[in-house]
Amino acid sequence: QSVALAFQHFIVMLGTTVLIANTIVPQMGGGAGDRARVIQSLLFMSGVNTLLQTWFGTRLPTVMGPSFAYVISVLGIVNDMSGDTFTDNQGRFTHTIRAIQGALIVSSFINIILGYSNIWGKLTRYFSPVIIVPAVCLVGLGLFARGFPQLANCIEIGLPMLILLIISQQYLQHLHSVARPMLERYALLVCVGVIWAFAAILTVAGAYNNVREQTKTSCRTDRSYLMSSAPW
Repeated sequence: QSVALAFQHFIVMLGTTVLIANTIVPQMGGGAGDRARVIQSLLFMSGVNTLLQTWFGTRLPTVMGPSFAYVISVLGIVNDMSGDTFTDNQGRFTHTIRAIQGALIVSSFINIILGYSNIWGKLTRYFSPVIIVPAVCLVGLGLFARGFPQLANCIEIGLPMLILLIISQQYLQHLHSVARPMLERYALLVCVGVIWAFAAILTVAGAYNNVREQTKTSCRTDRSYLMSSAPW
């Protein structure tokens, strides 16, 4: 049960990781191979962070995935460099990713100092809901505007996933006592497997052979090119 729940947690984190890479890498001039390497880097560092916090950190039962709090700032760096002159997109991507990595290193040191010095804990005593709620809404709604509209890019895959997940978690678990523990804990894992199989069947059956390129990229299960473009 622990292994299954951990794998489900990883699947959720993997989705957010891919969403971050798909959001920022194309704007940096990167291709499919660059997206694959960014995803690999995020997954590797997530594993390192998870091990560190498990051994001598907060020891929370969670996967330390990439933080959405930095996405808005990273996009600001990308936009600042969009006007620079580069010979090709690869050069632009390399220059931009180095700038982003440097900025993240500096910001992480600030977080470490704030955490280990207990300054942040002392400051939070003076934070009221009037301060916290707008900050959380700013980050959450900003990412919602980028992530949720992607459902409309492939409505025949995204909408069934959303409906099936809601029905499984809220209603199907009450139908039978045997199904309740499974759907209550593993609804997301089950729904991802069912919808992925559904998308694969549509792809093999040729449902997306004569559609626009954007629909193929969003709906087909063989159009991400992440596996084929990534070196071993």
